[in-house]
Amino acid sequence: MSFVAWHTVQAYDSHSYGRRDVSEARPAGAAPTVLRRVLGKRLRHLRERAKVSFEEAAKAIEVTPLTVRRMEKAEVGLKIPYLKELLRNYGVRGPEMENFLALAREANQPGWWHQFRDVLPDWFSVYVSLESEATVIRAYEPHYVPGLLQTEDYARAVLRMGFPRDTEEELERRIALRVKRQGLLTKPDAPTIWAILDETVLHRPVGGSRVMRDQIDHLIDTLDVPKVRLQIMRFAAGPHPGAFGPFHYFRFGFSELPDVVYTESLTGAVYVDKPAEVVAYLEVLDRMAVQAEPIGDSSTILAELRKEH
Repeated sequence: MSFVAWHTVQAYDSHSYGRRDVSEARPAGAAPTVLRRVLGKRLRHLRERAKVSFEEAAKAIEVTPLTVRRMEKAEVGLKIPYLKELLRNYGVRGPEMENFLALAREANQPGWWHQFRDVLPDWFSVYVSLESEATVIRAYEPHYVPGLLQTEDYARAVLRMGFPRDTEEELERRIALRVKRQGLLTKPDAPTIWAILDETVLHRPVGGSRVMRDQIDHLIDTLDVPKVRLQIMRFAAGPHPGAFGPFHYFRFGFSELPDVVYTESLTGAVYVDKPAEVVAYLEVLDRMAVQAEPIGDSSTILAELRKEH
């Protein structure tokens, strides 16, 4: 299933605060995890390898062909009894079957973010799932520090602005979710995080002088994290190819899963996985990386900009 199919009901920025109602209908049911998508694609490959039709597969487990299609598209959960019978019909036996079933049991477990479902819409859990499983995350941010690199006070300031009707309890839940996401940076198999920040991000006073100084100090400290790369796009660099707005690029360790780009507009957000479109974003990131200040200069630039606050 193409990620392009999931247009957000509310554009909920991965890094800042946005919550904007749009007219599209919310996808039904909880958003599937990345692993469930991968297994759906593998299930389709096994069926096609065995030359079994949708109708034949459906008959084997006494469901409709539509149910089999939805299993392969990760639109429904992967029921273990159904999987066992399908795999038998596809000629899968022994360790291959056991490995598939073990992954399916794991995929059927709610992601850790499920505990924040009171403040996390289903459609944005797609983003958190992608973030959690990516091996590479690249981003351009023209407005705010990326969520994975925010301090709690900085996050509190942007979330309070974006959700002005939240109770203090709801606000703290949103902050707790953001902090939990940041655990990604210190995992043994942490992804490479490569962000390009527009200089505007570091001039904009979010939460007051103390909050900004602490935030910039945090960014400087983060530069010591092995897989974090940070570049600054200075005003002096002039026009650049990413000036149209923020976007995030994800790459995964699963051959079944394509690279994905998450991008936002005034009225919504979308997940893009069409290869030609994803390549266009990747080329922009590469061009911007050349135009921005070198990674090795980021600490000096941040220390310089900290003096303004």
